[in-house]
Amino acid sequence: MKRVLILGATSNISHYLIPKLLNQSVFLTLFARHGCQRLAKLVSNPKVHVMNGDWNNVDDLQRAIKDQDIVFMATSQFIQANKNVVAVMKEQHVKRLIAISELGIEDEVTGDFGKWTRKMMGNNQNLKVAANVIKHNGLNYTLMRMAWLYDQDKNEAYELIQSGQPFQDTQLTRQAAARFVADIVNNPELAAYQSVGIAEPNTQWGKPSFY
Repeated sequence: MKRVLILGATSNISHYLIPKLLNQSVFLTLFARHGCQRLAKLVSNPKVHVMNGDWNNVDDLQRAIKDQDIVFMATSQFIQANKNVVAVMKEQHVKRLIAISELGIEDEVTGDFGKWTRKMMGNNQNLKVAANVIKHNGLNYTLMRMAWLYDQDKNEAYELIQSGQPFQDTQLTRQAAARFVADIVNNPELAAYQSVGIAEPNTQWGKPSFY
């Protein structure tokens, strides 16, 4: 059975991801601050290990990452946390990493949508540095540069935008983001060694529909 660690298991995307993975042949380790309290309903599940942990505590990460096949980071916006995860994965010989980031870190958002996004996000230099920790670490990574997020039940449509290509679609459901992660867990060669944009098809507007 494949072993998958979710760092940030109480995030909004993890909320949709966890039930998807429980329907696959996967054993989940769910890592979060106060995880045992916040994920109490999953503590007794035989396919789940819930643990309390802090990304800034290397000892916590060592316990969580040991013997995993895939690590999913529900955010990768923090430079030092990224460095900690990468270092422990290398130490523990765990190679497959999926990490969530944001659009714009490769200056790939174009046109009116690009202008709107830059105005909304402001200075994203820290996000770029944090992303480079993921992209230049020697691990088999997938960095998800996600469009603006919203929730919509039963909408799991997504398309991938390769690095270097213009990012024009404006939005993405959290349900679709979770589907993409589940698809990688099912097929770890999907988007391997890549930074990919991910967005809902046919949403090439000046800004997301919900703004």
